[in-house]
Amino acid sequence: MKMLYLDCFSGISGDMTIGALLDAGGSFSHLQNELQKLPLVDEYELNVYKVVKNGITSTKFDVVLKNEEHGHSRHDHSEQDDHEHGHSHKHVHEHHHGHSHDHHHEHHHGHSHDEGHHHHHDHSHHHRSYRDIVNMIQEADLSEDVKDMALRIFKKIGEAEGHIHGVPLEDVHFHEVGAVDSIIDIVGTAILLEELEIDEIKSAAVPTGSGKIHIDHGVYPVPAPATLEILRGVPIAQSDLKAELTTPTGAAFAAVLAEEFCDMPSMKVVKVGYGAGTKTFPNHPNVLRVIIGEEA
Repeated sequence: MKMLYLDCFSGISGDMTIGALLDAGGSFSHLQNELQKLPLVDEYELNVYKVVKNGITSTKFDVVLKNEEHGHSRHDHSEQDDHEHGHSHKHVHEHHHGHSHDHHHEHHHGHSHDEGHHHHHDHSHHHRSYRDIVNMIQEADLSEDVKDMALRIFKKIGEAEGHIHGVPLEDVHFHEVGAVDSIIDIVGTAILLEELEIDEIKSAAVPTGSGKIHIDHGVYPVPAPATLEILRGVPIAQSDLKAELTTPTGAAFAAVLAEEFCDMPSMKVVKVGYGAGTKTFPNHPNVLRVIIGEEA
């Protein structure tokens, strides 16, 4: 049995997860080739590079969106939060460019059809509905295992957003940029887990961070409502960091994929990977560590 342990001591987000899986031996070219099976190829470019976080060499994964007015990647504002993306929460009013890779959609994409008045420039952006995304994944020439995993993760996020906003799952809408980032992160993670032949996933308790974040509906506590909803039934770890450590996408990975939440399990370690978040903390490496091994 090949096991993967999510050692999420600094939280978890979509970009951190893909970075960690690539760092642990996943193939970037395979990831790119498989993602090209989705009808999104003209909308983004992928960047992968090494960064050092508080002494730990780790892999940073970025999606650069091509159809933005200013062509920014979601991590453009490195002085802002990263996978703890406080900035991304405001991206609706910033022409969607300052969001971290994966929280964009997060806390704000669950809008019903009639909420367009909140987004004063939405005429220039399209939303993708939950139904649109499901159809896109189902119709892609991906393996059934990848489709199933991606759809389960998207359903978890969609249900949480629908619950928070009071709309049925089918009516949940994802902001365009958030949707692209989310689709890449979620389908990409499923692609890499299949490539790495992971049979079982376990996770540490999930720290969410603390403090407050600005999202398009106002100032909210951390964890943001969607993240907390997704983490129902998941052990949350206390953290003193005043930052958003876990995004809805990262929370959904833990909630959907982990079969158990525990301390380091017994295993023969084969691979270790470090995936970088965008934000850097003074005394704390902002990375997700994944440990792959044979179950003892």
